[in-house]
Formats: sequence, C-alpha cells, structure tokens
Amino acid sequence: MNFVNIPKNYTKDAIKAIDAKFEAQKIAFAPLTFQAVRALLEFGLLKAVSDSGEKGITLENAAQKSGISLYGAKVLLEIALGMNLVKICPETQDKGGEIRFVIGKTGWFLLEDEMTKVNFNFANDVCYKGAFELKRSIEEGKPLGLEVFGHEGKTIYEVLSTLPEKVKESWFAFDHFYSDIVFEEAVPIVFSHNPKKITDIGGNTAKWALCCCRHDPNVEVTIVDLPGQTQAAEQKIAQAGFSGRIKTQACNVLDKNTVIPSGADIIWMSQFLDCFSLEEITLIMEKVRLAAGSAAHIYILEPFWDKQRFEAASFSLQATSLYFTCMANGNSKMYSYGEFAQAVEKAGFDIVDVRNNLGSNDYSLICCRSKP
Repeated sequence: MNFVNIPKNYTKDAIKAIDAKFEAQKIAFAPLTFQAVRALLEFGLLKAVSDSGEKGITLENAAQKSGISLYGAKVLLEIALGMNLVKICPETQDKGGEIRFVIGKTGWFLLEDEMTKVNFNFANDVCYKGAFELKRSIEEGKPLGLEVFGHEGKTIYEVLSTLPEKVKESWFAFDHFYSDIVFEEAVPIVFSHNPKKITDIGGNTAKWALCCCRHDPNVEVTIVDLPGQTQAAEQKIAQAGFSGRIKTQACNVLDKNTVIPSGADIIWMSQFLDCFSLEEITLIMEKVRLAAGSAAHIYILEPFWDKQRFEAASFSLQATSLYFTCMANGNSKMYSYGEFAQAVEKAGFDIVDVRNNLGSNDYSLICCRSKP
C-alpha cells in the first residue's frame, strides 16, 4: 500500500495517554452512545435544550417538552454531558440554583449541520444493524449485513429499489449530498470540450444527466446502470421533460457480455468506481477504453480520503469504506488517490488532468485519455 503526501496526523501519535484512554472508552461504548443520540434527536430532547438558548432548560422542563419520563431525560442528558453535546449553564451552577442545560457545539452540529445529519441517518437507517456482520463480511468477502433486509447473495445496488422506504431515503440522501454539490463546478470543465454526446456510467437517478441537459440545449446523454436504477432514472427524466435527449441502457457493467455504448465525446463516472474492487475498476475501465477510442475524454469524479483538507472528512470516507464491506458489496472501499489512479492506468489510460478540492466536500475530478 503506497500513499502520496501522507497527512501528518497519520504519521505522528501525539495524543496524551490519558486522552487516548478516553478515546478508547468512547469506542467501547459507541453502539450505546450512538443510539442515545438517536433517542435525543427523535424525542426532540436535544432540540428542547437548543431552543432554550443561553438561559438553558431544567431537567423537568426538558422531559415535559420531549414527552418522556424524568428518568429517561436524566439518563440521556447525562450521557449528552459526557459526549459534550450539552453543557450545564454556568450561571445556575454558580448561584446554587436548579441545574439548567444548554446546547454544546457538538450538539449544535448534530441538530443543524446537514452533512452530520445525512451521515447519521445513513449510519442508522442503512448500516447500523448490518454492521454487526462486518467481521463475517470481511472473512467471506460478501456484504452479509444486507441479510438484515432479507437479501442474501446480492449487492445493495441489485436490491436498492426493494429496500424499505426509510432506508432508500437515507441511502439516496447520502449518495447525492456529496456528489451533487460539486456538479456546478464540474459542468463547465466537462463542457469546455463542447460535447454532443455523453455516456453517464452509473447514472443512478439521472441528476448529472439532467444537469447536463439543462446546461446545454443540444447535448444528448445515455445513462448506463442496473435495471432498477435506470427505471428510477426514466421516471425522473420524463418528469423533467428530457426523454428525447436522455436514454438509458440497463445492464450490469461487470457482466462479460455488457458492452458500453461507443460514440460519446465524454464518458462520465461520478462516485461510481468506488463501488468496485481495484481489479473490477480495471476491468470496467478496459470496457470504457473500448467504447472511448482515442477521441473521448473520460471524467471520473471521486472523493479520496488522502486528498481531504479536513481530518473529519477523511474519517468520514474511511468509515464509509466499512459500509461497502458489510452492506454494499463486500469488496470495495473509498480509495486513496494513488491506488485508484494505478487501477485506472492499468486499463490503458493516461491521466491528463486532476483537479482536487472541488466543492465543499473536496472531490477530485480526474480526466484521462486512452493511451496511444
């Protein structure tokens, strides 16, 4: 495993022993504290504290506003104190009055930060129960956590359309939150080549295709994806009035008989190749090369955990890899740039341009061409 420009926080263990022990306790109790946060949010208890402002709220009033017992409010707010989600109002403590709780910075992010909410709902609704099978999934190389939804021997992409509505809602919110933000920056880069035809591999619900058609009144797009996804995409396309310019091809790109349509000026893949192992990425890119010929530009939009500006972003991507292991397919992950680029180049491509830190979530846009 080779990394380029390794962030310093991965090379120096600077944490004090006493703090490291505390971090270890957080991990030991993580399943319980996660569900405590879920309860704090769903009962509205954390919001009641936040709404109280600087004056804070008493335990009794917090319990009353959230509709739970005094006991329930007490155990939840005490662990919220331990997790720095809430604080005790210093004025009431100093004056010997009744303890009042105020919101902490971490609690504010759980309530108000969109990325945190998307990640939390995804972890809870999609991953939480299946994560118990992470070890077994690694041993067998299969997403065995998917069994909690009644599916065995499948990948999440094959059964996505049949999952419970709440699960699908959180999955799509997670999937779109990150990539959609960067589309606005990516469109002018892609259209600097004046494409007439674009092939969107892994087009999902057609968000990129619709974005392209709104940008250019003449461009035509073909979406290549699994049958369940193309069916959902066709509904979105029809609703947007672009059925004449956006077509779909339902297939499994890993099937040996699948041929990616040729003739496109641009072949686009957004957050698609991370759904496959490195060996599968090379296999898919070999098919892409056959479709691209020497003329087409291939654009790949991906977040790489070693190309992030903030440690929290890298951590989120590393944690997302665990979802791929136990829920999605059992063999893919969020990659570092070096290992991903190597898999692409192995298929016969030259990487001609890389733009990092696009959008607020630090995506990388890779442009490659077939080698002569």
